[in-house]
Amino acid sequence: MATNVIPWYKKKHVSQISTDYRSLHTKHVVKQQTVRKSSSKSVSQVQAQATEAMAEPAYTIPVFRQRSADETEEYQRVSTQVGKGLAAIQEELHRMRMATKTQVDNLAIRREVQEMMTKKVELYEEVHRMPDFLVALRPHTVWEKTPVKLFCTVQGHPRPIVKWYKGGVPVDPLSAPGKYKIENKYGVHSLIISRCVVSDTAEYSAVATNHHGTATSKATVTVKRPAGGAESSQFGQVPRLTEIHASKLEVTLLERFGVTFGVEGGSVSLVSSMVVVPDLPNLPPLAQWYRDDKLLKAGQLVEMCVGGGSAHLTLPHLAKDDEGLYTLRIFTKDGTAEHSAYLFVSDATPSAAGAPGAPMSVKAYDINQDYVLVAWKPPNTTNEAATSGYFVDKCEAGSDTWVQCNDSPVKVCKYPVHGLSVGRVYRFRVRAVNSAGISRPSRPSDTVTALDPAESERLQVIKISGKYDIVIKDDELEGDVTLPGAPTDVHASEVFKSYVVLSWKPPSPRGRAPLWYDIEKCLAGTGAWQKINTAVKLRSPRYPVFDLQDGKKYQFRVFSVNMYGSSEASAPTEPIQKVDEYGSERPVGVPSAPGQVVATRNTKSSVFVQWDPPKHPKNLMGYYIDGRVAGSKQWFPCNHKPFKHTRFVAHGLIPGETYVFRVQAANVYGLSDESQESSPIAVEPALGGGVQYATPSAPFGITMLSCDGTSMTLAWKSPKHCGGSKVNAYYIDKRDADTLAWKEVNTSAIRDRICTVDNLTEGTFYEFKVQAGNLAGVGVPSAPSAPMKCEAWTMEAPGPAYDLSFSEVRGDSLVFLWKAPVYTGASAITGYLVDMAKKGSSEFLTLNEQAVGHRYLQVSGLEEGESYVFKVRAVNASGVGKASQLSEPVCAKALPGTKEIVCGVDEETGDIFLSLEACEICESSKFVWSKNYKAIGDCPRVSASAKGRTSRLTFTNPDKDDLGRYSVVVTDTEGVSASHTVTEDALNTMLELSYAIRHPIVPLKHGLNYEILEKGHVRFWLQAVKLSSAVSYRFIINDKEVTSGEGHKISHDVATGIIQMTLDHFTRADEGTYTVQIHDGKAKNQSSLVLVGDVFKAALKEADFQRREYIRKQGPHFSEYLSFTVAEDCTVMLVCKVANVKKETTFHWFKDDEEIVPETPPNVMSGSCAFPIPLFSRKDQGVYKAALSDDKGKDTSVYEISGKVFDDIINAIAQIAGSSASDLVLQCTPEGIRLQCYMTYYTEEMKTVWKHRDSKIASSEKMRIGGTAEMAWMQICDPSDKEKGHYSIEISDGVQTHTRTFDLSGQAYTDAYEEYLRLKAAAFAEKNRGRVVGGLPDVVTIMEKKSLSLTCTVWGEPTPEVTWFKNEQEVASTEHTKVTFDGGKFASLVINQVTPEDSGKYSINVRNKYGGEFVEITVSVYKQGEPMPEPKLGQPKAATPAATPASTPVPSKSPGPPSKTPTPTPPKAQTPAPSLKSPTPASTPVPKSPTPTPKSPTPPRSVKSPTPPRFMKSPTPPRK
Repeated sequence: MATNVIPWYKKKHVSQISTDYRSLHTKHVVKQQTVRKSSSKSVSQVQAQATEAMAEPAYTIPVFRQRSADETEEYQRVSTQVGKGLAAIQEELHRMRMATKTQVDNLAIRREVQEMMTKKVELYEEVHRMPDFLVALRPHTVWEKTPVKLFCTVQGHPRPIVKWYKGGVPVDPLSAPGKYKIENKYGVHSLIISRCVVSDTAEYSAVATNHHGTATSKATVTVKRPAGGAESSQFGQVPRLTEIHASKLEVTLLERFGVTFGVEGGSVSLVSSMVVVPDLPNLPPLAQWYRDDKLLKAGQLVEMCVGGGSAHLTLPHLAKDDEGLYTLRIFTKDGTAEHSAYLFVSDATPSAAGAPGAPMSVKAYDINQDYVLVAWKPPNTTNEAATSGYFVDKCEAGSDTWVQCNDSPVKVCKYPVHGLSVGRVYRFRVRAVNSAGISRPSRPSDTVTALDPAESERLQVIKISGKYDIVIKDDELEGDVTLPGAPTDVHASEVFKSYVVLSWKPPSPRGRAPLWYDIEKCLAGTGAWQKINTAVKLRSPRYPVFDLQDGKKYQFRVFSVNMYGSSEASAPTEPIQKVDEYGSERPVGVPSAPGQVVATRNTKSSVFVQWDPPKHPKNLMGYYIDGRVAGSKQWFPCNHKPFKHTRFVAHGLIPGETYVFRVQAANVYGLSDESQESSPIAVEPALGGGVQYATPSAPFGITMLSCDGTSMTLAWKSPKHCGGSKVNAYYIDKRDADTLAWKEVNTSAIRDRICTVDNLTEGTFYEFKVQAGNLAGVGVPSAPSAPMKCEAWTMEAPGPAYDLSFSEVRGDSLVFLWKAPVYTGASAITGYLVDMAKKGSSEFLTLNEQAVGHRYLQVSGLEEGESYVFKVRAVNASGVGKASQLSEPVCAKALPGTKEIVCGVDEETGDIFLSLEACEICESSKFVWSKNYKAIGDCPRVSASAKGRTSRLTFTNPDKDDLGRYSVVVTDTEGVSASHTVTEDALNTMLELSYAIRHPIVPLKHGLNYEILEKGHVRFWLQAVKLSSAVSYRFIINDKEVTSGEGHKISHDVATGIIQMTLDHFTRADEGTYTVQIHDGKAKNQSSLVLVGDVFKAALKEADFQRREYIRKQGPHFSEYLSFTVAEDCTVMLVCKVANVKKETTFHWFKDDEEIVPETPPNVMSGSCAFPIPLFSRKDQGVYKAALSDDKGKDTSVYEISGKVFDDIINAIAQIAGSSASDLVLQCTPEGIRLQCYMTYYTEEMKTVWKHRDSKIASSEKMRIGGTAEMAWMQICDPSDKEKGHYSIEISDGVQTHTRTFDLSGQAYTDAYEEYLRLKAAAFAEKNRGRVVGGLPDVVTIMEKKSLSLTCTVWGEPTPEVTWFKNEQEVASTEHTKVTFDGGKFASLVINQVTPEDSGKYSINVRNKYGGEFVEITVSVYKQGEPMPEPKLGQPKAATPAATPASTPVPSKSPGPPSKTPTPTPPKAQTPAPSLKSPTPASTPVPKSPTPTPKSPTPPRSVKSPTPPRFMKSPTPPRK
């Protein structure tokens, strides 16, 4: 069979296919495809073959079952295809044989041609010449773990020999098998370095040599580590491989953990996924985790596991001790697979603002029986105050109580803790202190036990015959020792400013008795020893001394003491002196500042920082690196734990931002001074133009969008890694699902991720794979797609949408976008339905009930940090179509530093724009703007520009057509995007602002206005927002410009922006229009004021008034006219203030033009006068006037009290009275029950409302409302049960309402009603008792032998009895003394022919059942001819009235005239009634009887009924 043979120079390089598993797998994992295509098998195929190859064959009993119809059809299809496949394989083998034969023939022809050409070349090359590089080496920059190829072309005769060098050292491929490969083909010499590492960064040279000389070509290879990889600055920190563990597993790390950030108190997990072949669940690979160079072990603070295709490390309780470089090392068949990344742990929120961070790495050293030395590392300080000291706490095991060890902060990072109990277990922690407060405590140290470390050294073990061990203590060999020996080697092991630690060696011999020590000190050279541990028995050969004086030297000596006594003193120490912080006596103190700091680019979010070590390191613990944004004063820490090396990668920076760095060194004394700041550096990737990029990873997610029976339309997803440059090409291969051979679909590149594959056979299953290409070449192919049947789509519903993407991802929302289906179905697409589910869940939720017509959806209500997947379904008239492929999971979390689009107006040009400042960017990034999520492209309505990290979209001529939602996406970033909706209102606002900027005016705070000044001058003025010194202006009045001169004063003030003109004489001629025109640079403005008609008349009137006022104030005048105030006693005061007065000035008050003279004359010299109006009421309305005069002039002030003024005064009185109102007081009267409210003053003009059960009470016969000057009252006449309830009085002052209440119900009503009945009965008795109503004189003088008639009128109901007495003896009716009582009304005592014996005291007693009255008359009889004696008044004797029985019925109506309601006397404050029933009726006199008294020549004399009214008080005491 004829076969088309492709020329060799057009062929793609095809790697050899090996059936060996390791060869296949190694080639796949390392990804050594250096050409566009490879016929090697996919990962899944390789793993399947590997598993099959390594598995032991075993016989499995087949399980036979019945197949369903679908399974039967599939089985028949597969059987048929297998048959076809075998035939196809035979055809393929035959084709390969023929092709091989053709290639052999071609090779023979080519060899013959080359031999002929070689002969010509040899003739030409007979000329001898030295080596020369036709193609020199080129520099390369590559990613770590990718290969690089250096090649060159050399000519010379004889043929030169080429040797390769790295940094001047020959490259030996045998020194690292598989690392280097040297080739020489057709004169092209090449050096291939496989799987580059950072240490391969060097200068490489090719040296060509022959007999005539040497030629050299050099090039630099730079190996970069991608973001998330191990830090390039961590050389020396990755742990060395000290032990090899054999493994038969092939392990390849896939998704690796990146640089991680945590916070104290939180938790973090480091996860790396991997592929293990074979994957045996019960035999996971051996994995080791390291922090820096320390192997980690599982425990309470570290959790680790391996299995399920991943390795996990969890730190559940983060502290700054956990910060460092973490390395995962997995042992594989070929060695190890490793990955490293840094974990940063920042300080938690401090306990007090400005407090320092917690110390770290707390450890205990030099552990003894009662002593331990605690050491730690100092925290970093950036913007906080410097750390002034530390507190050390201890805690016994089993307890949660921490005890502070030091009373005052220790200034160094070491502290000796003594006083421990032997055998106890302790933990320690440290807290830092500064001026703002105390830090959070550090992580506790590991537990330590207070034991004697020398105890084991005093034991000797003797082995007998290798079977028995005999343990002997040293003191058993010492013999019988009582007194111990003296300690030796006494010295100061720790010397600091705060303390000195003494150390010595225990005595030998020491004896068997328990041993302790005494210490003495003295000033050096004095010999005056003093014991310093008087209260403490020291068990350990360590002791801290704290109380040494500065600047003095001391000597110490130690005694050994036991129960038998003390040893000799040890030899004294050398003189010891405390040192200051900076080590004036010894080379100690904080280190000097580090040297020059240099920052260089690393990745898009990190910077490589390196520095020179300090000149005086002084036992360095490490370095702290700080950074700040250029232009800012706020520093932030880049690391939180001292870093030991002099190069560091600062992570977590904002892409595109510019930073400055500094470094501090740390040791036990604290932090050094800051180094000099580095030069500013922008955060951008180190890779740039002209570098060697890596090829992209494989595309994925191949899906079919449409099929017509002869062609398929496919789409796929972009590679996850672009290799450092933009993917600009895709290549597609296809094959029949039943064959092995792949065929090209396209020979020219496809730029879009959609392609239609033609010339397919209907009914055949096809598989496809896609490769992506960029500047570096073509990457590895994707995994083959699932078999797709070429069958025409005839369904009426639409096909799947494709190219799902996300934009504007935030913590609770995102925008989901897609492209329309290629296959629309039987009708046009009307909308789309979007489904969403959490990652890993199969429960999808439809987000929109109604299909949306556009191809994007704003999704809100997401949980921050949660990952979601989406799919979309198209809808047409036939129904809902096929769902799209699931989107890639998206995490609802905004990128750090994300900013939104800003809409504004350019202050210089007035252009309306949308602007976005990207939170990250790289050199290849572009800003892509869209409107309603459709790319804008070249549109005359807008123009886009970019500068640095900011892009601006400017509107050319904005109008309503520009309304809509605008979005922007920053390419080659982690999804930087934002959107903004331009509304009509916002556009109108910006158009106004744009017009103002493009047509500048002098902005005015206030337009032209006028002001009437003193003397009647008129000031016209306006105020600009800002004026320059070059401002010019002019005033125009009625179209005529005026200038400053007589009558016009024009001026301006640049500082305040005021321009003004003052008219001295404002007359009727000044009516008209006033205009000010302003020019200030390019800006101008004018403002006008029209003064005509009523406006002008008002201004003229005001000017005249001010002129008259000025004249008036030249003499005595009122500086404040009459007004009113109300005093605390509710007296209304008319007040005024006067000015320019003297002693001769007179002051008069008038009311309604009639002068009124106050009790206190006004004193004008005091500056104020007042006229009091007590007990203000409506009668005080009128026109009040105050007149002021002297020889300089006069002035008057008139104040009319009526209308609103009267109401205001009443309200002011009500405000005081209402505030002083007492609680309601209950008082019973004969007419009913009365509620009274006492206050400072009451008048009926006050707005007072009485309410019963929240209903207003109107004054009536039943409910009477009244008051006096001291109180307001409301009386319930003849009360009944209907009147029970809640009563209140409301006093309104126009602003607030003052309310007082009383609950007249229950027992209160019962008691009041009983009291009312009693008083009513008593009043009835008082009204109807017997009495003398007139006619009797007090004294009668009469001549003897004349007749005396004593006649009076009496009244009572019932008719009273009348009895006459003489000298307290009843008078009987006789001829001489005749007693008569006519009609029950007139009582008479007639004495005929009086004699001197008739002189005496006469009295009449009028009485009925309700009581009576006793009236006395003195009668004097003188003889004829004698002078009339002087009358002597008798002393009337009050008759005791009879008490009214309680059972006396009350008559329905009294025959007497109606009575007036008496005004009861207010009760005494705080004097409650002792009882409601009066046991003694005659306790208090009652008001005068309302019965009218007939006229009489002499006033009546009577004693009133003593029955009193009772008062009932509210439970709340009345006002004081």
